[in-house]
Amino acid sequence: MFLTTSLNAQNSKGYKIEGDTVIFVFDVNDYPNIKYNGDPIDYVCVSGEFNNWAKDQWKMNKINETVYELRKDLSTFTSDFDWEFKFIVNGFHWAEPSDDFDNIVDARDYNGHRLMTYNLKLYSAFATDYGNVTFKLKGYKDAEAVMLSGTFNRWDETGFKMKPTDFGWEVTLQLKPDIYQYKFIIDKDLWITDPNNPSKVENEFGGYNSVIDIKKNVTFKLCDYLEAKSVILSGDFNDWSEDDYKMTKVDNCWVYTEKLSGGKHHYKFIVDGTWITDPENSVKEYDDEGHINSVCMVK
Repeated sequence: MFLTTSLNAQNSKGYKIEGDTVIFVFDVNDYPNIKYNGDPIDYVCVSGEFNNWAKDQWKMNKINETVYELRKDLSTFTSDFDWEFKFIVNGFHWAEPSDDFDNIVDARDYNGHRLMTYNLKLYSAFATDYGNVTFKLKGYKDAEAVMLSGTFNRWDETGFKMKPTDFGWEVTLQLKPDIYQYKFIIDKDLWITDPNNPSKVENEFGGYNSVIDIKKNVTFKLCDYLEAKSVILSGDFNDWSEDDYKMTKVDNCWVYTEKLSGGKHHYKFIVDGTWITDPENSVKEYDDEGHINSVCMVK
């Protein structure tokens, strides 16, 4: 579950993440080219890579005389780890970010040429003291800067700056459940794997990246069947074991909680030896052997 936080405290502009929701925030006071152009604001839209830079699809709600907001489910942004976007006023005035925003990037045309303006970036992974995973690196106390880079930010070399501690360096991130690769960058030049993490995978440069699997607690429930003597949870996450995950009765339901990696999982219940799909879950798929299984999506 995502924790409540706000990136605006880090001078990142344009959005904040609360729970499972991305809240886009447009404040006219942040954009002088809109505030002082003399035109009244009829409406504001969010435009970016996530909606193919549409100028009028994601219309924002007016909160007060200067602030507009738009709420979107965070799962909308799971197919990538960062997105470029801007605000567009009245369908033709682009709100131009200034260079003191932390989350800006050079705007480029379709041929990759700089447009001499900036876009904003939205990251579905972000640094916060209240995140769900802390990366630590011992030693390197003489380093001027240590960065964390990985697949969670498309190997951005500047996004996640680690803080010096008594033992070395650390940074805490909020990450969606998934399997990520990462490395530490010492003083911009030295890329190293995590010496305290034995899980590694070979990369395209002939070296290795560290690997971390972020999991989420998922509770499976089967209500009714209260006269059953035994109910087992079985799925691809436990190699379809017929005896490992024994469910227990809680409030007239059979319950089992397990930490699962992000993505799609197939499962079934075994009630006194009989395999059944989840009667409360309408999402089902065939497996490679032609069996129908219930589907659990972990985001």
